[in-house]
Amino acid sequence: MKRLNAPHHWMLHKMGGIYAPRPSEGPHKIAECLPLTLIVRNRLHLARDMREAGMVIRQKNIAVDGKPRMDEGYPAGFMDVLTVAKTNKNYRIMYDTKGRFQLLPIKAEEAQYKLLKIKAITTGEKGIFYGHTHDGRNIRFLDVSIQTSDTIKFNLKTGEVSEVAKFETNALAQVTAGKNCGRIGKIAAVTKYDGSHTMVQLVDSEGQKFITRQDNVFVLGKEKSLVSIPSANGVRATITKNRELRLKSLEKQHKQE
Repeated sequence: MKRLNAPHHWMLHKMGGIYAPRPSEGPHKIAECLPLTLIVRNRLHLARDMREAGMVIRQKNIAVDGKPRMDEGYPAGFMDVLTVAKTNKNYRIMYDTKGRFQLLPIKAEEAQYKLLKIKAITTGEKGIFYGHTHDGRNIRFLDVSIQTSDTIKFNLKTGEVSEVAKFETNALAQVTAGKNCGRIGKIAAVTKYDGSHTMVQLVDSEGQKFITRQDNVFVLGKEKSLVSIPSANGVRATITKNRELRLKSLEKQHKQE
């Protein structure tokens, strides 16, 4: 695919070449994923070019959700757990407050599970409930109390559901799409409109309110997040705050010089 048509959250420089790696078919959409080659080269800096990145991946050095992946274009997405075999480092793919993918370092204990959003629930043969998650998993024998838009804590080794975070008011959630992508806050109100989308109002830790669609809301926990979140706690800085941070960084650079 052309580099200019790549999603903005890949953060590719438009003068860095003509083409960008196209993701393979997998659990996440093109607009909601990051190919392994870009993760190895641009984010983890384990390779200097695409050729070296492909060699690292083909040698089974990168595991996604506990399984080594050899496909260079494998689409890794939100909440996926990345493990680098030789360094024993674990990362979780999260969104920053500007809607860009961020590799968040996590401990080995936290790398054993991930959060899954229930996108749909169907009934199979013999009345068995199936839960279809945001990363393409189909979970059998789903509990009757679990509904769509709820979040489950899924063990990657055993495949068991250890905890459920309901989609309800006062639950902590993160926005995964739209203009407010990456922001984290508590659900304040849910408004249903006939013939249109269900809108959700959230409030972050600083009291700022923002609204998004229900499809864009990913519940992280009841009161506290079940997984580690970025240092900004999902609070989007204002223009003045961004300016102050830039001035402080420039002052530090001048002092070092």
